[in-house]
Amino acid sequence: MTDDDMTAFFTLHRDLPREGPGEPADVTWALDQVDLPARAEIADVACGPGSDIGALRAAVPQGHVTALDKTAHFVDAARGRFVADANVTLLRADMARIANHYDLIWCAGAVYFLGVTEALTRWRKSLREGGVVAFSEPCWLTDSPSDEARAFWAEYPAISDGAGIAARVKAAGYEVIATRLLSDEAWENYYTPLEARIEKLRPGADAELTQVLDEAEAEIAGWRAHRDEFGYLLTVARPL
Repeated sequence: MTDDDMTAFFTLHRDLPREGPGEPADVTWALDQVDLPARAEIADVACGPGSDIGALRAAVPQGHVTALDKTAHFVDAARGRFVADANVTLLRADMARIANHYDLIWCAGAVYFLGVTEALTRWRKSLREGGVVAFSEPCWLTDSPSDEARAFWAEYPAISDGAGIAARVKAAGYEVIATRLLSDEAWENYYTPLEARIEKLRPGADAELTQVLDEAEAEIAGWRAHRDEFGYLLTVARPL
């Protein structure tokens, strides 16, 4: 992105509650699949503005969450929300280079930046004995996606179905414990506030911002039209 593109992107995304589909129930479900220690150490990688930190903290009240993102704007937003919580640490860091050791590594909607196998392989050294990774990944829900659905994911040719995700988990030396498809509500939690921001910014938007707004609006329309063809699969996996 150019500097103007980045400025337009953050104008649209500034202070949104989420940067991708999700809901607190996803966190609750994932942690119900495993037996974490009461004082679990949790990493929320590519945390965005910190949308899942509250649910992680609620699920393990005595635990500690280290949330990290390489985008300073998102880290600052998350710090603003959790500055008073001594059991939350916010870091500006790359999810490809996780330090320390954790009982759970949580990654909502960002594993595709590295690839499932690559991410799980990199993170293995940072898992404590018995530790797990929970991540959401785009997936096909049909064997024959429409041209429009394929166009939606044109920039992510690695997208596969649930079996393909499981194969990539296995290739990293992990096993799948459980999976859950993100709900329509999880998507609306991201898109509804984004739509409201688009409407607010339309009047007076310059060319760069207008392009960003148009692209976001097209993305939302694409999901609403083809939600039965693709989704996000939340997977809980542990090393073999």
